[in-house]
Amino acid sequence: MGIVIGVVGPHDLVDDVAATCEEQPGVTTTRLDYDHESQAPAIVEAHAGTVEGWLFTGVVPYMLARSADVLSRPAAFVDYSGATLLSALVRLQHEGHDITCLSIDTISPADVTATFHEAGLPTERLRTLGYRPETTSKKVVAFHRRGPAHPVITCLSSVHEALRDELHVLRLAPSVHSVRVALRRLLLTAEGQAQEDAQIALGLLEVDGEEGLLREAGALGGTLAAFGDGTHLLVTTRGPLHDATGGFTRLPMLSRLAARGGVARVGFGLGRSAAEAESLARRALSRARRIGGVAAVLSLRADTDIVLESVADEPPGEHNLPVLARRVGLSVPTLEKLLEARDAAKGAALTTREIADRLAVQQRTARRMLHRLELAGLAERTGNLTSGSSGRPLTLYRLTL
Repeated sequence: MGIVIGVVGPHDLVDDVAATCEEQPGVTTTRLDYDHESQAPAIVEAHAGTVEGWLFTGVVPYMLARSADVLSRPAAFVDYSGATLLSALVRLQHEGHDITCLSIDTISPADVTATFHEAGLPTERLRTLGYRPETTSKKVVAFHRRGPAHPVITCLSSVHEALRDELHVLRLAPSVHSVRVALRRLLLTAEGQAQEDAQIALGLLEVDGEEGLLREAGALGGTLAAFGDGTHLLVTTRGPLHDATGGFTRLPMLSRLAARGGVARVGFGLGRSAAEAESLARRALSRARRIGGVAAVLSLRADTDIVLESVADEPPGEHNLPVLARRVGLSVPTLEKLLEARDAAKGAALTTREIADRLAVQQRTARRMLHRLELAGLAERTGNLTSGSSGRPLTLYRLTL
């Protein structure tokens, strides 16, 4: 079975990197290019369900996507140090430039020093700016402009475009060797993830009636069968179950099954064989029965049980915040602040930035919270709002809790 890799980078690099990846048997690529590296997180988020791994053409788009918390699949980036930097030095020397007087960005100073020492070159007159999460292309451009008019080696297409008319700028392009090294590293992780995702997941369901069960099984990519004594067996794999439960945090199907009233209990077991998964599913269902009439439990090896969701009786028309907090994995004070935000908005949608400001958290933390609420049916996306900068658009949510 092949593996699909999403290659993310600037227009002029994506095709070459993707072509090198496709030399590897069983690898196909999806080419995803951008105009500016700040667009990388939005690209990853938009195409998350179409690939099994991400390969970025450099560390900057990779770190932007990672810090935005949108990497749900294994990811790697192409390193520009070593042979890639050496080839750039050779090119500059052939063009008549003094390669001991350079201004270099993104590559760590330690890697630059090691490469120069290996080549027998002095480093005293080099200026280096290693990548840090707070680094922006504007800061990199300012760094190069502050120093003497040395030739510039950059890893960023945006920096190259900004300085090309002022200084001699050489933009690094990943070598075939560095792409192959990054791809091998990615494949090891992605194939391990694929094997893990293929673990058998068995669910034992106790519900009043069968309405909606086939639809729920289909949403999990699984099959449904009668198991005896009014219990149903749902067979799927770890990957779809992981995605449907928001990383094993809750089970949205439970509230839909419970909406008809009566009993809705689900016990999932995750194992390396059908027998192991069934044994764990029986344990999970037994735990769900002890919790109450509406509960979902996932049992793993090593005696680990995860309560995906449990619903207690609550007074009609009132919010039972402790129960709700347990369902969505948020604290009661956080839910209270969200309720205040909902009431203040008077039904209008709020941006992720507005939610983050009200909760005094970072935007990526707010996005995680809103994603959990969305899975629970307590928030809904209503669109995107351009932030007016080169960053990712702000997602609009309407709170329905």
